[in-house]
Amino acid sequence: MTSIFTRIKDSITTDLHHLMDQKEQKNPIAALNHYLRQSEQEKEKVRKLVDRQYKLKEEFTKEYIQAKDMAEKRLRQASIAEKAEEQQMYEFAIKEHEEYQLRADRMKASYEEAAKQLETLEQKYEEMKHKLKDMHLRRMELMGRENIAKANYQMNKVVDSSAEKPYSKFAEMEGYIEGLEYKVNSAYYRTTFDSKIAKLEKEMEGKMEKEKESVE
Repeated sequence: MTSIFTRIKDSITTDLHHLMDQKEQKNPIAALNHYLRQSEQEKEKVRKLVDRQYKLKEEFTKEYIQAKDMAEKRLRQASIAEKAEEQQMYEFAIKEHEEYQLRADRMKASYEEAAKQLETLEQKYEEMKHKLKDMHLRRMELMGRENIAKANYQMNKVVDSSAEKPYSKFAEMEGYIEGLEYKVNSAYYRTTFDSKIAKLEKEMEGKMEKEKESVE
């Protein structure tokens, strides 16, 4: 029992700050859940010990009452045998009385010790329940902080990517338009080149004719 309590004490009273320092690990919540499961198992062992101690105390009480009643019964019988001058019966009754009285005294001491141990067990058990409750609450707090951290990370990731994508799309679209504009302008220039040359040639011919006429 002592070794179990030592193990329970070492397990339950370990400072949670040690576990909280493991935040840099891949999954601290999983480690905390594992730790709590082990602690719950230890608490269940103590609960069973408490139940067992209750039963032992009841058994000691039962044995004490029986031995006490028999001791008193044999003492009355010894008194009757003595008055009847039945020496053999008297001696038997006195001997039985002494044995039952010793048993009753022993059971009373065992009962008192069991009751004392039970009180200690109950105190430890209640302490464990409070510590485990505190651990569960602190796990909830840690999970809340982890959720906020993950949510902020995801939102920042979305916001950052959303902030970058429009500019990248604009740059891409601008490049596409410039390329398309160049192709259209080139095609337009090629299709109108002949007509422009013909017009230019006609203008030059008209100019030459006017110059010729002015010379004459």
